[in-house]
Amino acid sequence: MNRKALLVVLAMALFACSENEAPKSETSDEKEVLIRQLTAELDSMSTANGFIGFAVAIANEEGTLYTHGFGYANMDTKEKYTENTIQHIASVSKTSIGLALMKAKEMGKLKLDDPIENYLPFQVVNPFHPEGKITIRHLATHTSGINDTEQYMDHAWVLTEYRGSEKASSDYYAQVLNPSMENVPMETYLKSYLEEGGAYYQPDNYIDFKAGERYNYSNIGATLAAFIIEQATGKAFDEFTTEHIYKPLQMNSTGWSLEDVDVSKHSRLYRSDSTLLPFYTAITYPDGMLITSSSDMARYATELIKGYRGEGTILSKESYAAYFKAQLEEKHFEEGSRDPNHPYDGDYDPAIFIGHSALGYVGHSGGDAGVSTWFYFNKEKSLGTYMVMNTDIGDRKTELEYYAIWDKIVAYASELDQ
Repeated sequence: MNRKALLVVLAMALFACSENEAPKSETSDEKEVLIRQLTAELDSMSTANGFIGFAVAIANEEGTLYTHGFGYANMDTKEKYTENTIQHIASVSKTSIGLALMKAKEMGKLKLDDPIENYLPFQVVNPFHPEGKITIRHLATHTSGINDTEQYMDHAWVLTEYRGSEKASSDYYAQVLNPSMENVPMETYLKSYLEEGGAYYQPDNYIDFKAGERYNYSNIGATLAAFIIEQATGKAFDEFTTEHIYKPLQMNSTGWSLEDVDVSKHSRLYRSDSTLLPFYTAITYPDGMLITSSSDMARYATELIKGYRGEGTILSKESYAAYFKAQLEEKHFEEGSRDPNHPYDGDYDPAIFIGHSALGYVGHSGGDAGVSTWFYFNKEKSLGTYMVMNTDIGDRKTELEYYAIWDKIVAYASELDQ
């Protein structure tokens, strides 16, 4: 028996006992069975792998097809991870910087090819090419020449006043989680990192390429773009994005800080060895600290899919076309740095803080202490998938488990979209 016929038989068996229930179409029955099967398979995978909790979402241009949570948001209390559980989503957050740039451009507040010096109260000069002009587009396509160094990894993240548990350990191998007293305004940090003489300044905070010549992924560059939005619009970045992106999309569980969201719905975060991490934030919060749920991200996916089709609601058709337009060429990349066989390599062909893979997907991925996130949609099928975990990927085994869950979601997505 083929898969489709089997699904019909299963659906008939599941619903035959409900004689008083209104009859459903065969297609509806099939999707109900698919949803139950997907949920059961992911639930089984969640108990077999090393992840504490995660959530997934599937959406198309019409809306949410599936969203569900698995495992635990809190191991100590055994609180379930659901589609309404919130946590920050790491670098997937940068897609909102791109949307905010396009909205500010629509409002006449900036142009992508403006030199960044037009908006900054401090100097940003590449010491290797002091004559060069960095533009907003260079920031948005990671070709500004600004480089992430240990001065970023060691100082950008800070603990919040809300610790949540005395058991939590701030020890993390890749990022330093600094005491809350080291938190400073975003402008102060950027100036100290980028301007000669600053506390965190060093020449290799820049690479030895002129602006526009070389792709070099930069969190600091992304944060600088968000700061320019603040300078151009006169409104804080978190307020601007909430007003122009999240509220219009009814992403009501979404915000940039613990003060913006319902902390009781926030997942705890864990190292790959299951060690509990404390609540933390980032001075450079626009580059990765958006807090949201998989339900809200399903709405976000629908909007971006519609935007790619020229049917979006928060930006004009022209702005979305510019947002998604691939910006770079082969000459911009270090030899061998692009993977033409990876369906979800968003760095293959960057647009405006979002990227195209070589195999027809557009989106972004992210990873932080206790966070692993993927967000991509199929351009041809207008079908998006999202996954967020409250556990980081610490070794090859958990990486393969992560991919297995993602592949399962993608496999079912096409069937649910029929």
